[in-house]
Amino acid sequence: MMKVVQPPLIGSFFLPSLGLAVLSLIVGYWVTRKKKDNIKSELDINESPSGLENELYSMPATENPKRKKKKHVCNCGSTQASNFEKHPSRIKIMYGTLMGKSKFAEMLLGHVAEDGMEVSAINLKECDSEDNFVGSDAKDTLFIFIVSTYAEGSPPDDAQWFYKWLEDSAFDFRVPKTLLADVRFSVFGLGNSLYSENYNVIGRNIDNWLSQLGAERYAPLGLGDENVAESLHGNIEADFDHWSEGILNLLKQPQHTTVNKSGCSKGNDCCSKKGKKKITNKFQKKKNNILEEADVTYDTDSDSDSNEPVLDLEDLGSFVRVENKAVEDSEEEEEINVENGETREMLTPQLRESLTKQGYRLIGTHSGVKLCRWTKAMLRGRGGCYKHTFYGIESHRCMETTPSLACANKCVFCWRHHSNPVGTEWRWKMDPAELILEGALEQHTKMINQFKGVPGVQPNRLVEGMSPVHCALSLVGEPIMYPEINRFLRMLHEKKISSFLVTNAQFPEAIRQLEPCTQLYVSVDASTKDSLKRIDRPLFKDFWERFLDSLRALSAKGQRTVYRLTLVKAWNVEELESYANLVKLGEPDFIEIKGVTFCGTSKASTLTMENIPWHHEVVTFGEKICTYLEGYGLAAEHEHSNCILLAKRSKFFRDGRWNTWIDYDKFHQLMLEYYLSGASFTSEDYMASTPDWAMFGSPEHGFDPLENRWHRKQPKKDISGC
Repeated sequence: MMKVVQPPLIGSFFLPSLGLAVLSLIVGYWVTRKKKDNIKSELDINESPSGLENELYSMPATENPKRKKKKHVCNCGSTQASNFEKHPSRIKIMYGTLMGKSKFAEMLLGHVAEDGMEVSAINLKECDSEDNFVGSDAKDTLFIFIVSTYAEGSPPDDAQWFYKWLEDSAFDFRVPKTLLADVRFSVFGLGNSLYSENYNVIGRNIDNWLSQLGAERYAPLGLGDENVAESLHGNIEADFDHWSEGILNLLKQPQHTTVNKSGCSKGNDCCSKKGKKKITNKFQKKKNNILEEADVTYDTDSDSDSNEPVLDLEDLGSFVRVENKAVEDSEEEEEINVENGETREMLTPQLRESLTKQGYRLIGTHSGVKLCRWTKAMLRGRGGCYKHTFYGIESHRCMETTPSLACANKCVFCWRHHSNPVGTEWRWKMDPAELILEGALEQHTKMINQFKGVPGVQPNRLVEGMSPVHCALSLVGEPIMYPEINRFLRMLHEKKISSFLVTNAQFPEAIRQLEPCTQLYVSVDASTKDSLKRIDRPLFKDFWERFLDSLRALSAKGQRTVYRLTLVKAWNVEELESYANLVKLGEPDFIEIKGVTFCGTSKASTLTMENIPWHHEVVTFGEKICTYLEGYGLAAEHEHSNCILLAKRSKFFRDGRWNTWIDYDKFHQLMLEYYLSGASFTSEDYMASTPDWAMFGSPEHGFDPLENRWHRKQPKKDISGC
């Protein structure tokens, strides 16, 4: 019998176990190392990304989990001390903006100069990159970049050359990666997180590419967010203050001293939601001085009860200030409510302050009312607005309001200079329609009452003005976003108040669900996808599809519908055929064509007086577009508003004259029947005859002969009206 030999233990068990143990050690080391790397990545989240991280910067926010984290990282402006042998002896603030100047740069310039350092502010369009950043002088200089992200994730015009040079250098294998080794820098980007795909992409890329070329980051990347709902410190100005304070603290630190990695000096909890509200705004005094010296555009209409400054602000920046502890406390309370799961209010304390200064009377948490300049004018017998000429409203009895201050566009010609919130859906606390209407009527009548005793005000019109019979839902924002808009309209009609509602054509389903109103407007600011994107700057990615679908929805409405075209020279006046195609899609009853109103220079717009068409140019446009359309004709004009009206001949031209006016009593009777029995009606059922003076080509050019034409001694810029 063969003897069975037991195999040695070391061969059958020990060696395989040893192998597994070694493998476990290797895997354990790798996992531990990976965790450390991840931790370091989170700690250094503002450090320059490379490889995969670099690709993440260009990905949409939905695909990039890191971007959202980056947004909420403390950008206090402090990191480990510089490896250079000494502090910089001079500072150069390099800015790239849409308007060619930067209030942020001016503020930082003043603060650094107060500390006795040599400092200068340079527009990037005047910057010779190699002369500035390459050479012995660069070693003693700290370069601070303040750059905004403009439409579609592009740099502003002034920064385009520098941005292209930096990008080419970073990706050119022939350029040494030590090209900017003598440079110390810090970057502050200005953007709006609602544009998720392009949020602060210019500032991020500049920060990244400078680091790739060997430059040393003196302080972390700062990201200013114009979207106050998501801004880390409440608004873009506070974001900048927090970041720049950290830089000033760094400049005062002894060399080679390691600073708290979070950048929070003396252990202040400046990055928590509660702690950040307790930061003292050390820059307020200097900031106020700069803002007082800044150029502003006023509504100098003598009818106005107050001058309303529209600041020439930073591109994509909003100077909304928190100036007292009460506001800070309310902000802190709001943050606590959000943490407890309560819905956020649309109007933050900063927005309330800004809009109130502009003359808005705010109602509840998301609504407002404001007196139109034409209301004031007609109280004095000085003429009504174009709606008086086109549709027969009484301007002194018209209330301009909105149940939603939020909008889904940031149009270049917005006369409110984008001080209102923006969004693509209703995500705020909602006030009931009863509260909004009661508040609007109360505030409107209070503003009318202030005209008692004002020279020129007609007593009978003052009494009539206390009881509005028209409501223009065109103040600002997107009224159709308000979830209870139908209830709000019903309450207006129950009070015998007509409704003129304007929408920006981004909510087609809301248009379909909308109950009848007196007249429904759609703003048609451009006729092609590219021009609409450039002019309206919509937040929706599928804005063009939404726009077209909104026009289709309009064609199915039985009541009066209007296209509102705003002409901007050098932007959209040559798109006649494309406009005609859109008219055929929505088949509106009327087409209002108005020259854009110059609102002054601002962070929001590059428009100048050269973009403002003359009235004869608006008329020419109307005549030309009629040649592309069948069945439309020039019905009325209001020269004073630089506006004309086209109407459908088949509906509104009867017995040799136009019938564009509205029989308001008949409309309310039809609405009552609609509410009681659901009886439908059409725009022809409540039309009325247009008076001779209002029709196109009349000697009065649309000015009511019963009114007294008043001319200003000096023409002023008009930034109000509906």
